[in-house]
Amino acid sequence: MSKDYRVAILGATGAVGTELLHLLEYRNFPIAQLKLLASPRSAGKEMTFKGEKFVVEPVKDGAFDNVDLVLASAGGSTSKEWAPKAVEAGATVIDNSSAFRMNEDVPLVVPEVNPQALELHKGIIANPNCTTILMAVAVYPLHKVKPVKRIVVATYQSASGAGARAMEEVKTQSQEILAGKEPVTEIFPYPLAFNLFPHNSPLNNFGYCEEEMKMVNETRKIFDDRALRVNATCIRVPVLRAHSEAINLEFYTPVKPDEAKDILKLAPGIKIVEDWQTNYFPMPIEASGRDEVLIGRIRQDISHQCGLDLWLCGDQIRKGAALNAVQIAELLVEKNLMQPVRAQLTT
Repeated sequence: MSKDYRVAILGATGAVGTELLHLLEYRNFPIAQLKLLASPRSAGKEMTFKGEKFVVEPVKDGAFDNVDLVLASAGGSTSKEWAPKAVEAGATVIDNSSAFRMNEDVPLVVPEVNPQALELHKGIIANPNCTTILMAVAVYPLHKVKPVKRIVVATYQSASGAGARAMEEVKTQSQEILAGKEPVTEIFPYPLAFNLFPHNSPLNNFGYCEEEMKMVNETRKIFDDRALRVNATCIRVPVLRAHSEAINLEFYTPVKPDEAKDILKLAPGIKIVEDWQTNYFPMPIEASGRDEVLIGRIRQDISHQCGLDLWLCGDQIRKGAALNAVQIAELLVEKNLMQPVRAQLTT
């Protein structure tokens, strides 16, 4: 990394934006100039990077002039409005929202899975959904050696997936319930403390929510396998940070648990956590703040000779969002792909 880059974080004050700032410092990303952007509501807040105070600026026309890289985590509507303008100004955008993920012109990238897709970017690279990222890191190493025919996944998604305010809401609700009060709901439609409910994103005509269909469609795109069958059930659970997933894999040919474990031990971004004697396997509290996806309880599906089950936990804010974006940025630098691009994007 011989060159330093002018970097902007859009949505800097949110949970993912704050983590992006931390990771850029922790991983020593080569930054010449840093600009922190957010909505007018959050403008004026001070944030620290490498001991220096930065004032958050409101995003507006001209905000991306003289910027090489934009890390965006401010929601789909904000990205749709500002990402094309950033590209037009000459920046490369790594977007954490769902705005561009299924756009044919936009690579959808998990660095451990499909880094080659970055070479096709036209200015915008999409960060996948958090649950998709965690599952892709776990399943792709197996799929590469022993192709997977079908994935059935149930997710146990923490409050962090809905942002910093959602995490605070769960804390407050817990205190209210323990005090015998009625819990107040603002971010979620129902109380999450001491409770759980199916993911509250919009439902389609088949009864699948938007979050579930993200896992279906995004996984196929990332794996470049349109024939892969994926079925997801997404549940919000009263965990502050880090998502969990129970995954059932159907292969075309049988795969033994020990064989799968040997493959996963050598795969990047994964840590095997298993102690069968003490019933100790990945837990979200231990995945929080970690880069790796924790995988364990790898076992034969007793209902299918070509089936395998596994359990994973991964930090939604970190690998599920901010870390994946920073890893993409590092690859752009390494491959010299972060160049001004003014190609017309279809939206």
